[in-house]
Amino acid sequence: MDKPCQLFGAAFPTIGREVCSIGRHLASRCAAISTALAGVSDVIIRQVMDRYGIDVDRLDSSLRKMILGLDGEMRMEKVGGGQSNPTFFLTYDNRNLVLRKKPSGAVLDSAHAIEREYRVQAALEQSALPVPPMLILHEQCDVLDTPFYVMERLAGRVFSDCSLRDVPSEERRALYLSMADTLAVLHDVDWRAIGLSDYGKPNDYFGRQLRRWDRQWRDTTGSAPNTRSMIETLIDWLRANMPIDEDDTTIAHGDFRLGNLMFHPTEPRVIAVLDWELSTLGHPLADLAYSALPWRTAPSEYGGILGLDHQKLGIPSESEYLARYEAARGKPVKVRPFHFAFALFRLAVIFEGIAARARSGSATSGDALEVGALGPAFARRALEAAGL
Repeated sequence: MDKPCQLFGAAFPTIGREVCSIGRHLASRCAAISTALAGVSDVIIRQVMDRYGIDVDRLDSSLRKMILGLDGEMRMEKVGGGQSNPTFFLTYDNRNLVLRKKPSGAVLDSAHAIEREYRVQAALEQSALPVPPMLILHEQCDVLDTPFYVMERLAGRVFSDCSLRDVPSEERRALYLSMADTLAVLHDVDWRAIGLSDYGKPNDYFGRQLRRWDRQWRDTTGSAPNTRSMIETLIDWLRANMPIDEDDTTIAHGDFRLGNLMFHPTEPRVIAVLDWELSTLGHPLADLAYSALPWRTAPSEYGGILGLDHQKLGIPSESEYLARYEAARGKPVKVRPFHFAFALFRLAVIFEGIAARARSGSATSGDALEVGALGPAFARRALEAAGL
């Protein structure tokens, strides 16, 4: 008899025997149900993976040849969402891995370039910037229906809430300052020395970006007249106010924000920078201004912290965050209204594009309509940053 049953039976002999008998019966039934559900779960998992062009058995077999020493059954879980590259956790008895692949079906040649993601992270392993260890890049479509890469899965914390309400208040300031320090480390990387001289075009970053997002905006249909007017005003202002004395080129992450950083499980320090899909050679102030947008957007605007009591929350001010970055780089840094306005303008165009795809029924994310509705809000914030 089980130990709990012995103790309960000693206290209440008659009831104890009945309760423990029922307990053993239920445990037996639960084990049978669990076994049955495991079979159903396996079928569901395979059906889900089929949607992403994944033959689970073929992938498992291939990975065991590419990564020697994998033990036990492969467990696979879809993680994340939105419009990005499909990402999966792969769990073996002795290894925790992450797989990222291109979306199935037709995509633009320059979009979802997981080969570039792998390349930049593999190169950065030579630097002081923390990134997950890269394991394999498979560029053929003989295992999955698209190219993919696999990296180690690190143990850490990722925060989607910029107010960090689930974190002790005394830790929040340190988390944000570690974010600033990490961005400075990225921008100090010698991109030529680690083999990334051809990773993008140096110089005229904002000019090229503005032309790109202008074209993207021209291809977006169905926006409200007021939104169109705001974005057209922004484009004109950005063209007229583009800095002409900035010639600094670094690796630009393109989406450097709190939610794309992994922090140590118990310490307030970054252990990995994630999601390099938009990375290129670019201007460091584009990343810096973008990373500081939570101070300029409300909680309802994609989770900003504008209007919250930063001192009470233990979160540094925007100026303190920017000063920390400047100190970490060891040289003067001047973020101008242009940089903030451009970062907000880019997001406004992205959100308007998502809304257009939602209206046409081609959006891949279930919350596309909700996210797309943020376009006008970010256009207004961009006008505020520009002083318009």
